Amino acid sequence: MSLYVMKFGGSSVGDTERMKRVAARIVEKQDEGHQCVVVVSAMGDTTDDLIDQAKLLNENPPAREMDMLLTTGEQISISLLSMAIHSQGRKAVSFTGWQAGFRTEAVHGKARITDISPERVHKALDDGNIVIVAGFQGMSEEGEITTLGRGGSDTTAVALAAAISADVCEIYTDVDGVYSTDPRVVKCARKLPEISYDEMLELANLGAAVLHPRAVEYAKHNQVKLVVRSSFNHNEGTVVKEETSMEQGVVVSGIAFDKNVARISILGVADTPGILAQVFGELAKEGIDVDIIVQSGVQNGEADFSFTVSLHDRERALSVIERIRGELPYRDVTSEDNLVKVSIVGAGMVSHPGVAAQMFDVISRQGVSIKMVSTSEIKVSCVIDGSNLEGVVQALHTAYGLDTDQQASIGGPQVRR
Repeated sequence: MSLYVMKFGGSSVGDTERMKRVAARIVEKQDEGHQCVVVVSAMGDTTDDLIDQAKLLNENPPAREMDMLLTTGEQISISLLSMAIHSQGRKAVSFTGWQAGFRTEAVHGKARITDISPERVHKALDDGNIVIVAGFQGMSEEGEITTLGRGGSDTTAVALAAAISADVCEIYTDVDGVYSTDPRVVKCARKLPEISYDEMLELANLGAAVLHPRAVEYAKHNQVKLVVRSSFNHNEGTVVKEETSMEQGVVVSGIAFDKNVARISILGVADTPGILAQVFGELAKEGIDVDIIVQSGVQNGEADFSFTVSLHDRERALSVIERIRGELPYRDVTSEDNLVKVSIVGAGMVSHPGVAAQMFDVISRQGVSIKMVSTSEIKVSCVIDGSNLEGVVQALHTAYGLDTDQQASIGGPQVRR
């Protein structure tokens, strides 16, 4: 008997009909002779709706109360799913994150898991139950309810799979695997039968929404076997694992893009030791993540440098820079927001020179200028103007030999892609 963790996202349980379909899928897995622990997100747009309601009452609601509010979305899902499973004559029990043993930092909105004590989960399994666990939530040592941030249900599932030594952690979503790029943008995107943790982590960090980066990190660290598959069909999914067999001739595995990009430039900064440490140290204190950093040459003892942040952090970052102007004089500061980051990822890039040059050539042939570049052993990222994103992604996809005639299944029955 194998132990499976099955995670279903909000679109998979978006209404009662979909909830019934998920319940049948779980019962089917149990009928195959497996024990099942299921992690569930809030139904459909529940979380966004709760946020909107909160902001109608308070534009800046307290973080503690937001966690109290948002965790109710998953609690609705787990109880309804448990009821649906009971209606099919099976035993099921639902647990909140803290009932399942999740302990987190004392941070609201984006807490990290510190420990999991899954004794109640094990006992419920031993009693013959299908166990339903609320994703996205836990409790601090002080007894405060916390949330894990966006994508937290993925992290819940992987962390729980590691804690209970599950054989497989299946992530069910509205697409039937990991694709070479978003099949909604490139109709001929290729489904990958397998992908390495490192490649998946790069894609997730660079904008691919199928898995959350923290979940992939947790899976890699704990060697959790991940399978991404559709909740709407029984197609083979994508296996995420330590090493993958290199497909002949395919150097780039995937293309990711991120529309949530802003560039900030600080002009005329004195070229003295410690300047960058001061600027980025202050940004870090405010919890602002900085991505690409580029410094220009020095003229007359002054330098210019630019960096990217997420779009929703732009105003906070500009405020920090304005605040430290007295300690760090500069001539001017500018920002841009009509930008996207396009990235190519592939383990095969390590041994194939010219991959980056080909990317730059393809982008230039689309009439698009490259504003910033960042590289690692298995990825190249370019920040470009956002006006021709789809054309650039399609051209890159074709140039690296990723186009295919296969079908993509998105949110239901197969459609020709």
